[in-house]
Amino acid sequence: MLSRCYKHSKMSKVLCSHTFRQLNGKISPGRNYHILASGIGGREKQNYSPVIQASFVRYASSGKETTIADVMPDIPSIANIPEPPPVPEVPGVSPLEVLADGAEPTFASIGLGGWTPVGMVQQCMEYLHIGLDLPWWGTIAIGTIVVRTVLFPLVVVAQRNAAKMNNHMPQMQVLQMKMTEARQSGNALDSARYAQEMMVFMKEKSLNPFKNMIVPLAQAPLFISFFMGLRGMANCPVESMRHGGLFWFQDLTVCDSYYLLPVLTSATMSLTIELGTDSAKISAQNMQTMRYVLRALPLVILPFTVKFPAAILTYWACSNFISLLQVGFLKIPSVREYFKIDPLVTHTSDTLPKKKGFTQGIKESWTNMKIARELEDRKRIDEISFHRAGQGPIVKTYKHDPTKPRPSNAVAAKKR
Repeated sequence: MLSRCYKHSKMSKVLCSHTFRQLNGKISPGRNYHILASGIGGREKQNYSPVIQASFVRYASSGKETTIADVMPDIPSIANIPEPPPVPEVPGVSPLEVLADGAEPTFASIGLGGWTPVGMVQQCMEYLHIGLDLPWWGTIAIGTIVVRTVLFPLVVVAQRNAAKMNNHMPQMQVLQMKMTEARQSGNALDSARYAQEMMVFMKEKSLNPFKNMIVPLAQAPLFISFFMGLRGMANCPVESMRHGGLFWFQDLTVCDSYYLLPVLTSATMSLTIELGTDSAKISAQNMQTMRYVLRALPLVILPFTVKFPAAILTYWACSNFISLLQVGFLKIPSVREYFKIDPLVTHTSDTLPKKKGFTQGIKESWTNMKIARELEDRKRIDEISFHRAGQGPIVKTYKHDPTKPRPSNAVAAKKR
């Protein structure tokens, strides 16, 4: 707080600035004096300390205590400032009540989505659910149908190749048997010759066993992305998925308490493997062990699928049903003709080699592995022996030195 007192004289003006300080609970003024002198050359301002210029002000040495009320009586007291008005109370509203009726939080707000394969699957699911106003079971089914429709051309390519391999199966199996016999007898030359004949035959007929693996290789990353995406949505969880199921599995975030979805998934998977063996019959007959492993796979995974959320099993069951429909659809003659798929030739038992049992197939596979390992060991030993013969000392395999002339028979008889 600052107050100024002006004292006038004939030749000068005295300016007194009062500054108040609080000392030992009392308010005492401190003063600064300024003399404003006006002369011919202009107006000058001179500062004087209160000690030197005490004579200019008569009451400067007075012992009277000055208070704030004496100097500034018109300034209102702080205590008279009115209190601020009270803040009106707002009733508590949760964030979910702020949303419109039927609205849902975005996946980005709950940590889902993104530009990874799993995140893009979740974003597509959110778009189908919100944009088309579908329940979650319908969203998962439509998403599965769209993905399998995109992969349908690859299924056609695999079916074409499988039909060709099935029709030329007798010739290929004859070459394979000859190649196996040559390998078991240790005749590497004949084995290589039959392998070359097999390659030429497959090139002439446009056969490629790896084309049958196009569909599984394409479906594997999509299946993993859907699996992880739906598991993340169920674990988050997405609240609307708690009542977005169908029939007995209304809550898609938990496992099926009736165990019907796991059983249905394993059953459809088994049917898909059995019906799919017609499209890959040559592979199944060449790899007997793999065929039995695929047949046992649905039973092996059943104890694990019972713990999966219903959302994952819904996708898996829908994918298996679509596979069954595709296999049945591509067996129609007119459809096969439209897609240029050769009709399957049924081979008699006379043209095909005798089928081997499970145990015999395992024994033959084990024997072939042992023979292949022995051939590799023999080849490595021959290379080591050849290397030693070329760089090591000459091994003596004779009774006399061939570089020296041999004595005649008469001289040899005398020496005896």
